[in-house]
Amino acid sequence: MYQTEVVVIGGGATGAGALRDAALRGFKTLLLERSDFGTGTSGRYHGLLHSGGRYAVKDPLSARECIAENIILHRIAAATIEDTGGLFVATPDDDPAYADRFVTACRDSGIPVTEISIAEMLRREPRLNPAITRAFVVPDASCEPWALIEGNIRSARAYGGDAWPYHQVTGFERQNGRITVVRTRDTRSGEEQSIACDFVVNAAGAWAGQIGELAGVPLTMTAGKGSMIVMNHRIVNSVVNRCHLPGDGDILVPVGSVAIIGTTSINVPDPDAFEIEPAEIDSMLREGEKLVPGLAKMRSLRAYAGVRPLYGNEGASAEGRDVSRAFAVLDHRSRDGLGNMISIVGGKLTTYRLMAEHGVDALCRSLGVDRPCHTADEPLPGSENGVHYSITHRLAAIEARGGDENSLVCECEYVTRSQVEQVAAERSTHDLGDIRRELRLGMGPCQGGFCTYRAAGVLHDLNHLPPRETNEALCHFLEERWKGIKPVLWGDDLRQIQLDEEIYVNLLGVQQVDDTVEPAGVDRR
Repeated sequence: MYQTEVVVIGGGATGAGALRDAALRGFKTLLLERSDFGTGTSGRYHGLLHSGGRYAVKDPLSARECIAENIILHRIAAATIEDTGGLFVATPDDDPAYADRFVTACRDSGIPVTEISIAEMLRREPRLNPAITRAFVVPDASCEPWALIEGNIRSARAYGGDAWPYHQVTGFERQNGRITVVRTRDTRSGEEQSIACDFVVNAAGAWAGQIGELAGVPLTMTAGKGSMIVMNHRIVNSVVNRCHLPGDGDILVPVGSVAIIGTTSINVPDPDAFEIEPAEIDSMLREGEKLVPGLAKMRSLRAYAGVRPLYGNEGASAEGRDVSRAFAVLDHRSRDGLGNMISIVGGKLTTYRLMAEHGVDALCRSLGVDRPCHTADEPLPGSENGVHYSITHRLAAIEARGGDENSLVCECEYVTRSQVEQVAAERSTHDLGDIRRELRLGMGPCQGGFCTYRAAGVLHDLNHLPPRETNEALCHFLEERWKGIKPVLWGDDLRQIQLDEEIYVNLLGVQQVDDTVEPAGVDRR
């Protein structure tokens, strides 16, 4: 039986933050995640590192938390953040009175805000609507969630912590009002394992209620689905928000080589079962036109959705935008009579570190120890020099090596063969999706059309995989890409997928690999 002091459940940003925090405070800590790290809410958000401006008017507590953590993360996680800056803009469709309320609320929350002229706004962002009436600069930024999660895990491992992906919690053993054993199953091999521990941190986000049910403590979460669209290029270089109360299609975030427009907000009964509705796509594109004229006619690469882990008044039935984005730490000793478990619920990726700090503070109080938090002071691995991420970094690295463009696997995101080999070896993975999350493989304009077969070939050479396993990895990756392409399959994207079909179906014959896997471009319904 594996023995540890603390088990953290959930491999998103909050879980990785709690793992790091507990490890830095000297606890032997293990993180369990049922899939790959960052495959839940953290890896399916719009990429925005909030200044707090979005919540300043309606949710000032969240706004204050966001700006405080924004400043900290710029310092400790610089390599995962592109310091784009942000704009809040008032369109002709927005209430003119809201802008002054916005400025006052930002200043009350400690958020730096400066009004600029429309001419200056258009100089910075020439694609924005020239009919915009007012524009304000705030310290928004974009953040790469998988790099942030991986940085926290690497830091935790340096302090004796560990993290196991693809390990699903299946149950708990309790004795005298305490959890003594966490039972888990490896979702790849099927192997079951028992983990003895002193304390459990439930950081499963939208799935926290399911973990609570396994532990015998009622915990009602509301899953608020938010859908987003990936556009095929950086329409803007700054984060752009509508200056009004949060609504659909009112954020544009530059992320890597693309831009993301979002989001919708619809409560769903199951965080694992939801669809992206055509009406959501239409709504976001229609509203996006008010920010960038012609946006609806630009090429959409894919649509995706994540679920917000909403908690408020025991999962009140209010729709997602009416629930505060603040977080709570639930001590199940006083709440449910379970002496060694807490749940961290609510919140946002921007506040993940603060959420983890409060959670581990509660852990320390429960165990009767006094160990201060250091996560706001010590940079994550790779961020020690304080240099922020830049879209030009990968190209600059290739040029610094004298140019090895012939080794490019993914031309859209400048992913090289050596990077694919390194991640595959470090992660001991044959899953191209795991490599995608680490390197953004296949996330650019071709959506894997030209890099999937190259990456599969690298895995085959590196791991000496049997041809069938290599082909299955290729087909699975194509199918995952296809899921997001289907909702926006028109215009240029339809032409792209027809090209992909020629490559993978007619040239490479992927249909003959495994009849149970549908390749990209094929829909047998």
